[in-house]
Amino acid sequence: MINTSSSSEIDAPALVRKILFFLLMITLTLGNVFLLFRGLNSAEAMDQAQIARQIARNEGITTKFIRPVAYEQSKRAPDANAGFMNFRDTFHAPLNLFVNAAVFKFIDAGNNEKWKIKKDEMVYNLDRVVAGVATMFFLLSIGVNYLLLSRIFDGKIAGVTALLMLCCELMWNFSLCGLPQMLMLFLFSSAMYFAYRAVEYTQEGRLPLTPALLAGLCLILLVLTHWICVWILIGYLIFAAIAFRPRGLVSLLVIILAALICAAPLYRNYQASGSVMGTAFMVIYSGLGDGEDSAMRVPDFSSDDSNLRLDGLIMKIIRTTILQGTDILPFLGSIFAAPLFFLALLHPFKRVPIARFRWCILLMWLFAALGMSIFGVSADGTHPNQIHILFAPIMTAYGLALISILWNRLEFVATVPLLQNAHHILVILLSAAPLLLGSFNMARYGLVRGEKGLPHWPPYYPAGLNTYFDQNNMVAKDQILITDQPWAVAWYADRVAIWIPKKVKGFDELESVAANMKTPVVGLLITPSSHGSRSIVEITKQFGDFTSLIIDGRSYQSTMPQGVTLFDKDPKVTPIANKYRYRASILGYDMIYYSNLPLRSVQ
Repeated sequence: MINTSSSSEIDAPALVRKILFFLLMITLTLGNVFLLFRGLNSAEAMDQAQIARQIARNEGITTKFIRPVAYEQSKRAPDANAGFMNFRDTFHAPLNLFVNAAVFKFIDAGNNEKWKIKKDEMVYNLDRVVAGVATMFFLLSIGVNYLLLSRIFDGKIAGVTALLMLCCELMWNFSLCGLPQMLMLFLFSSAMYFAYRAVEYTQEGRLPLTPALLAGLCLILLVLTHWICVWILIGYLIFAAIAFRPRGLVSLLVIILAALICAAPLYRNYQASGSVMGTAFMVIYSGLGDGEDSAMRVPDFSSDDSNLRLDGLIMKIIRTTILQGTDILPFLGSIFAAPLFFLALLHPFKRVPIARFRWCILLMWLFAALGMSIFGVSADGTHPNQIHILFAPIMTAYGLALISILWNRLEFVATVPLLQNAHHILVILLSAAPLLLGSFNMARYGLVRGEKGLPHWPPYYPAGLNTYFDQNNMVAKDQILITDQPWAVAWYADRVAIWIPKKVKGFDELESVAANMKTPVVGLLITPSSHGSRSIVEITKQFGDFTSLIIDGRSYQSTMPQGVTLFDKDPKVTPIANKYRYRASILGYDMIYYSNLPLRSVQ
């Protein structure tokens, strides 16, 4: 007899849904990474990418992006940096750097000739590599969350959550911008899987040590990807101390493990900067000061007027934490079911592990929100400190579970079978709308530009930096630029670039140090990163003595055909303007290079 039981057990509708999901995943991945991709658009991402390239070249965690405050710290360090070449970075957590470096090593990304931008090419191919790595972790995160949520709830909620993740515009934006959030999402989701297994072990009367420690290990790796995630780890430690027996043992072991793993990078930071957190601690100026960018560009930052505002510190932190709730929907990727997690806290779930696990999520989120309040975060775009997005999948699942429970209690739903999944369809349509609506115009531009690509201009123009400074050797390897866009110069031009300071005194000091080290400053580069959409008041506040330099291009363009410049007429910076008096246009009047050697004139 022919056994037909196996064929009769095949769930054809489920198989079709899975096939359609994978087709959608492949389409969105290829479309976003190739057709719609415009290059990296995050300063932190470019900075991490150029450091990863340095690691791939066996030059260690060194950077070509010099922050004036990092130079100031290095002077007081036990093992001071010898100069601006091979300058040790103390700003970024190391894990994402090494992940990208491994890929760069494999593809020989350190070879500039191999990876130079070709004629008429607008998007740097290494940008696509960075985005491809992040996208890979995004897709892996979807798989991990499907396994986790299938275990917590059921396949339907897990499948809908996976689809919502795939159609989440913010998650794709993080994947394509080059920031480490998708690696963080993968690690956080893995930690949640093991943490839930530990909760299950506790309910079954088993010792939860192994899964609880694995969850802790994943969270430690998360901290090594972004230092702000230590707040999430604190939340987990508190939950583990309360929920897992013997009480306190898991938390103690995780603390010891974290100390052992984090000791090396923290000690390295101390040796290079005199502080275990290095320049990373300066991010606090985004949350409690006048801005991280301003503080980073003042060598003697302790005497600047951008000091931390500590008056009413506690109330300020509490207020900022609470205010994050007003933007919780965009923070969670505009997935409409995700904020309903907070209502799900009030629902008495019958299964004990589900009910207990939500308090673990809440504790970690509360501490994460507290950390973001202190170090700064914004709901606009892809902020590097935005870690709300890590909680979006698990919160979405709880929100969907609550909606499903309430929806199925309605009498008309029970009588009309077609309405049983209507709530899922509605949530998917509302949540996917930003991605679908925004993709049409981008697809049109992508088809028009083809392989050439469309850069994030303003303010980034990879072709100009890569061709003008690297391929044309306009600035030699042992020469330095001072610019308002040092991260882009370091990444695309592969040249050492110092962030333009606020004061002439700081400029003179940095220029003198560079000259003494036989690595002279040969030019200034001004881009829309400084003058883009800022008002004159904002430019003056941000760039101090160099305001006339920042608006020099605007002044020249607005007074054509005579072309009146301001940089050379400002008495504060006249000596600098006289030294770097040769002006060349890289892209109109928006990107101008001022050199101490004769160059072509602005056209």
